[in-house]
Amino acid sequence: MWSDESVSLVPVEWLKAHEEVRVRARDKLLEMTKKWGGFTKPLVVDKKTGSLLDGHHRHSVACLLNLNSVPAICVDYFSDESIIVETWPNSDLDQITKKDVIEMSMSGELYPPKTSRHIFSYDIPPIFISLDALR
Repeated sequence: MWSDESVSLVPVEWLKAHEEVRVRARDKLLEMTKKWGGFTKPLVVDKKTGSLLDGHHRHSVACLLNLNSVPAICVDYFSDESIIVETWPNSDLDQITKKDVIEMSMSGELYPPKTSRHIFSYDIPPIFISLDALR
């Protein structure tokens, strides 16, 4: 089970996206993040590659705010069988694998928004880390 202790601060520059964000959703999250004054949910990241599994919009917000770090739960993506990846309904892909996700994040190219859907056996814990702590 993930808890507050599972969350660490990781450098924004280390993270690698594998899909685009929806700009309207990102902009709304940006305004909410400024209003809250911090992050309320960690990203989920592969600890070996820095590939983003969950939190592309939060990562984009961090980049816009010129943050140095973000709260993240780092997982062993390939060996953790409790993490499942599938495609969202209406995705351009019929299926997606963990290997596909890592390869795309390492390529520097991006899938369209809402291509991959990660399912975690544990809930992502609510947190609060101030923007000042992330600068």
